[in-house]
Amino acid sequence: MRQWFAPLLLAAGFILGATPAPPARAQAETRAYAPEDLRTLSRRDQERVIRLEYREQSRGRDIPDDQLRFYIDQVNQSNWTFSRIKQDIARSLAGSGGPQPPVGGSTVRCESSNGRSRTCDTGWAGRARLVKQLSSTRCVEGSNWTSSPGRVTVHGGCRADFGPLAGPAPGREIRCESTDNRRRECAMGVAGSARLVRQLSSTRCTEGSNWGTRGSTLWVDRGCRGVFEVSGGAGSGYTVTCASERGRTSTCAWDARQGRPFLQQQLSSASCREGSTWSYRGNAIQVSGGCRGLFGAR
Repeated sequence: MRQWFAPLLLAAGFILGATPAPPARAQAETRAYAPEDLRTLSRRDQERVIRLEYREQSRGRDIPDDQLRFYIDQVNQSNWTFSRIKQDIARSLAGSGGPQPPVGGSTVRCESSNGRSRTCDTGWAGRARLVKQLSSTRCVEGSNWTSSPGRVTVHGGCRADFGPLAGPAPGREIRCESTDNRRRECAMGVAGSARLVRQLSSTRCTEGSNWGTRGSTLWVDRGCRGVFEVSGGAGSGYTVTCASERGRTSTCAWDARQGRPFLQQQLSSASCREGSTWSYRGNAIQVSGGCRGLFGAR
């Protein structure tokens, strides 16, 4: 009797006008909610929330596959937070119908309400400096505000806009890969040296043979793929991701106060060459021909 009674009740529910609840997964995917530390999620969920965030900011467009892979790498290898990814997506879409970067293009606002402590993710790799005080309470570093790489903390009523503290960032890591055994050059940002931190290829990476440095450039060749630690850094830590989708020309906002940008990392299989597939004009980066890159400040 139980075998036919349950289906009968289910059918009765529809007859009475009961509306079944939408699947939990469909409800969860309406917005890209995620913890700051995306490493606590599975890779599948990391991809899902980043796809959703990009879709929300771009008004329905899908994130390019290589840009998604770049973000996943930054989460799992460079500890990028969800806030930093959201800011980078905003910068990559700026100038092409997407939202604008944070206040001033390279600052973040952090406020202590009712004297309570608050920690804010900055979106850049280094420490922060006070740019503009917003509170009547004086903001004094070491007293009611402090900074650490990627974060700023305020308390005691301090409210202010903070920007990146210029200077080298020792121990910065970059990923450089020789695909199809071709030579590839990756910008280090400053003239210096590098060391192999993690080999990603089955081909052995040997310095002087299939990888090395020249000025401010790290090069790899003949199948070497790896993560390298650079001595020095890339200036302020301010970056903008700019992408040419389907070969079309795209313009991305750049904070002119950061100086002239340089190609910090090529994210596309298409070559990014200054003067050919990317250029800088005043306060904007322009890319074309499928170039997709991470641009940094010197």
